[in-house]
Amino acid sequence: MKETKKPAVRFHGFSNEWEQYKVGELIEDYTEKTIVQNQYPVLTSSQQQGIVRQEEYFADRQVTTNDNIGYFVLPFGYFTYRSRSDTDVFVFNRNDLIDKGIISYYYPVFVPKACDSNFLLRRLNYGIRKQLSMAAEGTGQKVLAHGKFKDMIVDVPAKEEQIKIGSIFEDIDNLITHRQSKLEKLQDLKASMLEKMFPKDGADVPEIRFRGFSRVWKTICLKDITSEITRTDKTSYAPIMMITAASGFIDQADRYSFDNAGHSLAKYIVLKKGELAYNHGASKLRPYGSCFALEVDEARIPYVYHCFTISDHNPYFISRVLNNKGIEKQLRRLVTSGARMDGLLNISYEEYTTIKIQLPEKDEQDKIVAYFKNIENLIDFSQQELNKLQSIKKVLLEKMFV
Repeated sequence: MKETKKPAVRFHGFSNEWEQYKVGELIEDYTEKTIVQNQYPVLTSSQQQGIVRQEEYFADRQVTTNDNIGYFVLPFGYFTYRSRSDTDVFVFNRNDLIDKGIISYYYPVFVPKACDSNFLLRRLNYGIRKQLSMAAEGTGQKVLAHGKFKDMIVDVPAKEEQIKIGSIFEDIDNLITHRQSKLEKLQDLKASMLEKMFPKDGADVPEIRFRGFSRVWKTICLKDITSEITRTDKTSYAPIMMITAASGFIDQADRYSFDNAGHSLAKYIVLKKGELAYNHGASKLRPYGSCFALEVDEARIPYVYHCFTISDHNPYFISRVLNNKGIEKQLRRLVTSGARMDGLLNISYEEYTTIKIQLPEKDEQDKIVAYFKNIENLIDFSQQELNKLQSIKKVLLEKMFV
């Protein structure tokens, strides 16, 4: 039985089946090469970022400074791809960055000939991965010869439908790019203000403060304002939560698809809103553990965490201080050589509370907490909006292509 070449979702007025073409029928090669050194900016075609300047992609250094005469010229609106892949994945990018750039001869350059540019960009990057993998050769690094790429068969609708499909995905991608940029700016703002609104090493006031606050921040020992929490409750039905370095307290079910508490559940500590826990497990983001204050009314958390309450201070401010980079030096000194217990850093509660921290007046603590909470809410909202757009794009790709 012949497979019907029609997508599940189409624009009104289109009903014909998609037709098969060789890629070579849809594109035209462009083989202009540079004749002088650094004739145009050197570009890179990346899997995640698209076409970018090489000096930006490789941390402000241009890798091909020795000799790039003979590199391909990549004009604005022209396509390219890296013909070698360590992951068996090939990504096709279009130069939407600059008028003209140059790119290594490992990156074939071509332009749409009988196909809408916006549609072709999505067609090549969606729905033909299996064909690309079969066309690529090599046992280690895979090589997609340009000739084999052009011999591949792809399904394509009429030009008018291509234009409509290409246009909607171009709009979605522009929205995604805009939302991603806004998210990154908010994340950069948070990172910058975390540096400027807390004192640097050797200082007793931060670089930036709210109006009306001028007193120096006092240095105190954590044990002077904390009390350990060891309460348990076998009858509690509070949610089981855990700490992650990136997100703080999360429901255990969000991380694990099973109840990993087992018989130890009765020993779990019952934590109440505003009380803190230190997870002394190392992670890439926080190699010396993470400390957060609980934001829900009550939770059961692993008994291996160090739990405590704070007196006369804002607990959410204290958690931010304890997660600051400056605290890592003190934590590093507490870790005994190579000592680990079930993946946890060998830091006892008594040792952890010997940490010294700098604190302003409580009113200033409250304002700082409110300020960062507002930024984090904006970050969460932007991330949710970005996720929605990416989900919409994914569904439409599945429904609008064959």
